[in-house]
Amino acid sequence: MPSVEECREAIDRVSGRIMEVDEADRRKHIVERSVSVAVKDLDTVFDMRLTKDGLQDVTSRATASPGDRAQVRITLASEDLVALAYDRLELTKAMFSGRVKIDASFGDLMRLRKLL
Repeated sequence: MPSVEECREAIDRVSGRIMEVDEADRRKHIVERSVSVAVKDLDTVFDMRLTKDGLQDVTSRATASPGDRAQVRITLASEDLVALAYDRLELTKAMFSGRVKIDASFGDLMRLRKLL
């Protein structure tokens, strides 16, 4: 089971992949949003902002600690977070199989799909 630090590194990797997308495409598809990633097996939530400059202001807290309600909420296991970050798991299949849950507006889902 990956650690909290390995999950943080996976989030940094995803942020780096976002930055590899052409700047014009990032501007077209990214609307700044608050994001939370709840890692069930570690009882940890990572809070951050999605911006044209990647994932910013990443912090972590215990699941039981209150936090602001994010506009995009993702729930998954630590192994799935790491697998997604390293392209060993396809997001759409993970969502349909129930391994990854995303709670966001339809518009946000469409923008994220085009970006990732």
